[in-house]
Amino acid sequence: MRLYGVVAVGGFRRFAAYRMATAAGMFTNVVFGFIIAATYIALWDQRPRLGGYGLDEALTYVWLGQALLTACAMMGGGFEGELIERIRSGDIAIDLYRPVDLQLFWLAGDLGRAAFQLLGRGIVPMGVGAFVFDLALPASPLTWAAFLAAIWLGLVVSFALRFLVALSAFWLLDGAGVMQLSALAGTFFSGMLLPLNVFPGVLGEIARALPWSSYLQIPADVLLGKHTGWGLAGAYAFQAGWAAVLLTAGRFLQATATRRVVVQGG
Repeated sequence: MRLYGVVAVGGFRRFAAYRMATAAGMFTNVVFGFIIAATYIALWDQRPRLGGYGLDEALTYVWLGQALLTACAMMGGGFEGELIERIRSGDIAIDLYRPVDLQLFWLAGDLGRAAFQLLGRGIVPMGVGAFVFDLALPASPLTWAAFLAAIWLGLVVSFALRFLVALSAFWLLDGAGVMQLSALAGTFFSGMLLPLNVFPGVLGEIARALPWSSYLQIPADVLLGKHTGWGLAGAYAFQAGWAAVLLTAGRFLQATATRRVVVQGG
């Protein structure tokens, strides 16, 4: 396990090296935060308590979305492009023969990346939002701890989905199309555009049942105190269940791909 800890630290340091890119990303998140916040203010002025949120809760949701956007790679931009390129070039054969678990290796690196993005591009937008607007931030440390746990589970679900996307390149050779579809689905079904509680009828029920809701909707509701007691346990179980299913599916595809590489190599 020490090896994967080193990989995670390496993932953190790798992205920490790009300071100008981080600063530009923070600025972009803040600008879009103000744009989306203005839209939400106009919308909530016409529909107070839309989706069960007050205006302060809706604005908290906006800035939390900007804080988690890059960490959860809702629109892509994580490790998947690099892994797809290694599959396309054939370098993945070297990775598969190494005495490390491919899935755990990329998970550790992606969690390191996410940790940096959460600190580097998450805290400042959230702080700006809290300074300018009246946000519904909890006072209880337990709520913040529960929120961080929900974020961690969301990051694992995000990795598991993108790992499957990357492994599709074993059969499609070019995973660009799948990456684009995944980014679109992540943007829409995570609740990045609008809270999933706003989605009407069956569409809302389906959206909330999909794994992308683990990225933003569930952590936001935990922070806003919508999930407490057994409801919080149910939210965690939902995220952990999707993480287990998706990671298992990734293991199956990884094993299938490994056999394919061994057969072709032999």
